[in-house]
Amino acid sequence: FTVVKNETKKSSIYFTDLRSFQFKDSLANASKEFLITVFSGQDPDTGSFTLDSLIAQGRGEVLKLKSKQLLYDMIQGDPNRMRKEIVNDDPFNLNDRIYGNNIVGDEDGFHGTHCSGIIAASRGKNIGMDGIADNVLILPVRAANSYQYGDERDKDVALAIRYAVDNGAKIISMSFGKNFSPQKNWVDEAVKYAEEKGVLLVLAAGNESANTDSIINYPNADFANGNGRAKNMIHVGASSSDTGFALPASFSNYGQKNVDVFAPGVDIYSDMPGNKYQLMSGTSMATPVVAGVAALIMEYYPGLSAIQVKDIILKSVTSLKGKKVYKPGTEEMVDFSTLCVSGGVVNAYKALQLAAHFNKNKKQD
Repeated sequence: FTVVKNETKKSSIYFTDLRSFQFKDSLANASKEFLITVFSGQDPDTGSFTLDSLIAQGRGEVLKLKSKQLLYDMIQGDPNRMRKEIVNDDPFNLNDRIYGNNIVGDEDGFHGTHCSGIIAASRGKNIGMDGIADNVLILPVRAANSYQYGDERDKDVALAIRYAVDNGAKIISMSFGKNFSPQKNWVDEAVKYAEEKGVLLVLAAGNESANTDSIINYPNADFANGNGRAKNMIHVGASSSDTGFALPASFSNYGQKNVDVFAPGVDIYSDMPGNKYQLMSGTSMATPVVAGVAALIMEYYPGLSAIQVKDIILKSVTSLKGKKVYKPGTEEMVDFSTLCVSGGVVNAYKALQLAAHFNKNKKQD
């Protein structure tokens, strides 16, 4: 473009200028044809934009990608370097807890945005989609770095739970998981702290088509060293819209002991950054469905405890006991009731009915 500018004496180069200009160098001419092809979706004769602006935009995107690649390379070479240079904390010291930032609107925040929308997107606005619960406040807490940079550290998970509890959260929706937890005791203590404060934790079961009764997925309800089991946690598997054999999502983890309930998690339409909407799938999407139902229950019956709300959700499912389905990731036929504790899919209407019954009995007691 410098050549074209110098030859034409123009400060801005339009498509028509580039298309008509003949380079002396064959390689430059080939590059010209490539650029024209790339931008062929634009009308070259309208004059409403310049290639300069498009190239500048493209250059900006390249710089972003380079920045991300540098960060990725840095983390791959020394995983602790990011903590030192960006987060500025000691990842092995739980007491070093003043770190991070308050930036919640960056381009990698789509996962949390999508999950939050499932719970609490404004209802009745006739655009996009409706969240499950109204009158809900979302407290966004980022416990993990961008999704492509590795698993959540136990320190971050533990402190995120404590932060949410200390700042008034009644339900913590946790759409993440991993298979290695070197400081599990930190997370366990945070879970116990949440239980003491009456906070319900709703967690994604994972997307490996695995039986979490035999393959551990963290965070989990079993405390380290056999020290009991959390009562305030619900682990959620993903169901699809298929009412036949493929009702459990093929990717969903399952477990008759460690997965409590299934919820819709395939092609879920929800919010994205930039006033957009998108379909996404995963137990990450099923988890806020259950968190949203829990929020509904607590909204109508705030006197119920977190443990009671969990009990209500599990006892009010659409029972699928006796229904033959594919075990996730296979074509092996199993009874759906073997895939989770409740043996069914979450049912908001029945949950509210049962909650009303619980609440009435509680008042009589």
